[in-house]
This record gives sequence, structure tokens and C-alpha cells, in this order.
Amino acid sequence: MVESLNKKSELVMDATSHLGLTDYGKIMVGDKAFEFYDDRDKKNYIQIPWTEVDYVVVSVMFGGKWIPRFALKTKKNGMFSFSSKDPKKVLRAIREHIDADRIVKSLTFFQVLKRGITRPFNRRKKNK
Repeated sequence: MVESLNKKSELVMDATSHLGLTDYGKIMVGDKAFEFYDDRDKKNYIQIPWTEVDYVVVSVMFGGKWIPRFALKTKKNGMFSFSSKDPKKVLRAIREHIDADRIVKSLTFFQVLKRGITRPFNRRKKNK
């Protein structure tokens, strides 16, 4: 059995982890860490202490009406992407532990496309 890092849980909700194949389970936002536990395999879990979280990236669509997924960027281990039944509730609970300036919106499809097109031209100018 896995031992939780949290002493007190503030929010527990059904969620999906998008790390590799999708895993269904529960998100726990607590006083010490953000945790994900898989429903089927108890050995499959993710525990991220609040001190390890660098920033939270939120995918926002339709002017903030719909948040399909969010990701936690850690200082050492990269990005962990999740979606939940009520992501606004989860992000409000995360905001209690992470500063609001470290919660950012992800780039839109067209912003990524624009960067991909303009980047080769910008690199040529820097090299000369």
C-alpha cells in the first residue's frame, strides 16, 4: 500500500492521467503534495510535493468556459498532464499552494503554428 505525503486532503476527485497511456483514477490535492492514484493498479501513482512544482500550465478554450486539461511542470521530472471532472475546482485548490503568477495558460494551436513558421527565419537573423 502506498503512503500519502499529505496529512490532510483538501480535494479528492475523479481524474485521468495523460502520462503515456491514459490512466483513470483519483486526484488528491492536500496540504503537502498533489497526488494521483490509479483505480486499477495500486502501484501506479504520482506524488508531486508542492516544493517541486515549478508552474501549472492550463489549456483554456472558448474564453475560459472550458478547461480540457492541465499540466504540472516540475523542477526535475518534467510535465505531468491531467484532466478531471471539474478542473476549475482542482485549479482553485492548487492555487492555495502555488502562487497565481505561476499558473499560466498554454499556447493556442495558432500560436504554436506561428512559432513553427517564424522560428527558422528568426534563427537565420541571429546567426548572421
